[in-house]
Amino acid sequence: MTPAVGRALGGLASGLLFGAGLVVSGMTDPANVLGFLDVFGRWDPKLAFVMLGAIVVHALALRVLARRPAPWLGAAYSVLPPPRIDGRLVLGSLVFGVGWGLSGYCPGPAIASLPAAGARGLAFVASLAAGQGVVLGLDGLGSWAWRDTSASRG
Repeated sequence: MTPAVGRALGGLASGLLFGAGLVVSGMTDPANVLGFLDVFGRWDPKLAFVMLGAIVVHALALRVLARRPAPWLGAAYSVLPPPRIDGRLVLGSLVFGVGWGLSGYCPGPAIASLPAAGARGLAFVASLAAGQGVVLGLDGLGSWAWRDTSASRG
């Protein structure tokens, strides 16, 4: 198996696991997300428990991976640039939050819920793709500060 095939299969497996976790936890149902966001009404803590579970698993995985000289499916770890809070990040966060709060859909769960989402879910994902297309078209693909360079590693 080539490294590229291994990375593709690893990505597929992790995506399937993520999607299954979203479905099992009920996070593909916008009502659960909206219940979490309703802090002054009938607050539903389910999403907080899902996030806490993800944080614990990720923290443990980082401890294990920090001891390895290289990832299992690549030559080296990708290094992100230092975080930068700028107007673009703030505006993007606001737009994301408004969309999430109004619809109850977050992009990952929305895509995972597509098989059962109906017209509302399809409309959300189509709008998500259209919005990303508009931003990429206005911004140009070359302006992104960080890209995954794993494909060039062989």
